[in-house]
Amino acid sequence: MSQYYELYRRSTLGFTLTEALDELIQSGHINPQLAMRVLNQFDKTITDVLAANVNNRITFKGSLKTYRFCDDVWTFNLQDANFRFEKDNVPSSKVKIVACNSKRPGEI
Repeated sequence: MSQYYELYRRSTLGFTLTEALDELIQSGHINPQLAMRVLNQFDKTITDVLAANVNNRITFKGSLKTYRFCDDVWTFNLQDANFRFEKDNVPSSKVKIVACNSKRPGEI
């Protein structure tokens, strides 16, 4: 079992990778076990690369409509949110934020 979250599989890149792997399985070029190994490596690599290379700061305000904490994952649903980047403000009528623990099992 992978120790990384599968969040980024829902991204455009993750969907595209999954579709390509499905096609390779259907055509008999790879087996499902190899496809799962590729997806697990994708989870690890994208998490590590984003952690190492993205260091922008953002602040936001909005009305918290619902929140949930399950399996070490927080989910927040906001309405009428405003995101402030260094130079830009970005308004949004609805936002869903999913936050996971960045530490891996065994890390302090």
